[in-house]
Amino acid sequence: SIREARADLVVLGISPRQSPELARHLYESIFLKTRFVDSIPFAETLTRRVPVAAITHVWFLENLRESEKRLTDAAKRAADIVLALVGGAMCLALLPPIILTMLLTQGRPVFFTQTRIGRNGRTFRLIKLRTMVRDAEKGGAQFATQGDRRVTPLGRLLRAMRIDEWPQFWNVLIGEMSVVGPRPERPEFVAELERAMPFYAMRHLVRPGLTGWAQIEFPYASSIEQNLKKLQYDLYYIKHRSVLLDAFILLRTVGIILAARGQ
Repeated sequence: SIREARADLVVLGISPRQSPELARHLYESIFLKTRFVDSIPFAETLTRRVPVAAITHVWFLENLRESEKRLTDAAKRAADIVLALVGGAMCLALLPPIILTMLLTQGRPVFFTQTRIGRNGRTFRLIKLRTMVRDAEKGGAQFATQGDRRVTPLGRLLRAMRIDEWPQFWNVLIGEMSVVGPRPERPEFVAELERAMPFYAMRHLVRPGLTGWAQIEFPYASSIEQNLKKLQYDLYYIKHRSVLLDAFILLRTVGIILAARGQ
């Protein structure tokens, strides 16, 4: 079908080869100086995520040319090291009073580690400041949700300003993470999500990040459906990643931190 988006723009949902009648109408419209675009790239530009309809084997072959990203990835790694060193120095200066407050208000442990899935499916230990009550997952692993009751009062403040993620500058420095990239997920959830979404593992083509495109565009994903939408943002980032996009994401993240709108 043809859907008219503007007076001079028509978005195509199917190929003209699939319909001779459609091809005839398109031929006649040439004289109207109408511009045609494919619906899937149009939707990607409009929503800034990869539409579900686009996620096929062909899409990955056509769009994820990893060999062309080597220079970008090398520049990104160099920037990661610099930012991790600066972030590490900031942690050494600012974390001691925060840790003392945590000890006085919610006790030990202050830090905790979790196994996460990184680049190429490798596991690593992610470091965080504890923001939840003890034994928050005694009933088993579960997705974090917006307004999660397991989060302590101090933990809410730490999350709002993303302070709980600061120790991950160490993960960035040793190459397990990047400053910008898809957030790393836990193996328990990855196994479940891969069963529901056959292409979910493609988000592991790049290093996971402290912050990312999905983090500034989409809230917590606490269901399979929401994780599918989050995956669309991650694939958009993997496809379009560049130094400029990373800089934009970092600036947006700083704005979120200053406004205490983190989650």
